[in-house]
Amino acid sequence: MDLTRSRAANERLHSVVPGGAHTYAKGDDQYPEGMAPVIAHGSGAHVWDVDGNRYIEYGSGLRAVSLGHAHPRVTEAVRRELDRGSNFVRPSIIELDAAERFLATVPTAEMVKFAKNGSDATTAAVRLARAATGRRLVALCRDQPFFSTDDWFIGTTPMNAGIPEQDVVSFPYGDLAATEELISRYDGQIACLILEAATQQDPPPGYLAGLRDLADRTGCLLVFDEMITGFRWSEAGAQGVYGVTPDLSTFGKALGNGFAVSALAGRRDLMELGGLRDTRERVFLLSTTHGAETHALAAAMAVLATYTEEGIAARLHALGERLAAGVRAAAAAMGVGDHVVVRGRASNLVFATLDSNLRPSQEYRTLFLRQLITRGVLGPSFVVSSALSEMDIDHTVDAVAQACAVYRKALDLDDPGPWLGGRPVRPVFRRFA
Repeated sequence: MDLTRSRAANERLHSVVPGGAHTYAKGDDQYPEGMAPVIAHGSGAHVWDVDGNRYIEYGSGLRAVSLGHAHPRVTEAVRRELDRGSNFVRPSIIELDAAERFLATVPTAEMVKFAKNGSDATTAAVRLARAATGRRLVALCRDQPFFSTDDWFIGTTPMNAGIPEQDVVSFPYGDLAATEELISRYDGQIACLILEAATQQDPPPGYLAGLRDLADRTGCLLVFDEMITGFRWSEAGAQGVYGVTPDLSTFGKALGNGFAVSALAGRRDLMELGGLRDTRERVFLLSTTHGAETHALAAAMAVLATYTEEGIAARLHALGERLAAGVRAAAAAMGVGDHVVVRGRASNLVFATLDSNLRPSQEYRTLFLRQLITRGVLGPSFVVSSALSEMDIDHTVDAVAQACAVYRKALDLDDPGPWLGGRPVRPVFRRFA
């Protein structure tokens, strides 16, 4: 595989963009050395790099492009709006239409406000919770990887340089007793509990309902981060699957199919603190110049319509189940079923790469990624888009089988080194480059 142009483009990127990418998770340190393609264009479930190599792509746009690249219904809706103007001095009618469409799709919410990225939406939820409760502490789920680029969250990660100490405490996912103990320890100080309702597994029975009851009893707010679960779990998000209504919830990623749009949604009495029809002290909630760009809201409306009319969430689950079964069978057939492990909900699959002692290994991840890339599969995860075909899934499973054959050789040597091609991939959150 020739990646000459991609390597040159990566060097140029590092000279003008810190980290060589505008999102750390897209950095070339997340890929085997010299094997990080720079994308030229995409269509459906496929992308082409600047060298002309074609890949089946998973985790498209960090889970944002769930319908596939350049989805015709979405791009047509965007084109129509571009000719009508993208931003005005007053709200456009599409802001009303998009809000009504969103609330019809997520009926557990009573009001919604749009923004451009998920971090702004989650930070607005935290600010609103603090204002509504008069409390300062935020309790976040420590078992979940990301909530915001803002200080209140990044200050809790190893990349906390330049951030003062934050008023944040944490609780473990799935442990209701531990959460209750935390709230008791900080009696009357916790403004909200913020978490993803589910990640790699469904919540334990009664857990989310227990959090709802705990928040009600102790006066804090329950906030669901639905950036990933929103629409991938169901058209109404995880709250629609599990039947528990949060006070506030945040959406993004799949909402725009790659276009920049996110949403904060929730109870009317809370959201009105950022409005003009409330007598309480005002909250500066979300106020962004580009928060209501017409073409992004048109994309969101097209996405919501496509999901509900075409049963996209069900298709994502069906594709994921087919892929997971194929990968597990291929890994087992090569004798690495305990080492290449597929996890997560079918619509949101990830994989773990374990060493000979069944410990997570960046070296074995590097080997696995390298083998997939050379066989035309760009798979930092196995998160599916609805544009994948059965032929794409079959090709992926075949590539996995060949990668697992190499994985077996490395395990037999107890050394993946000969197949790394350079330094191993690295975790995003680390203190030093």
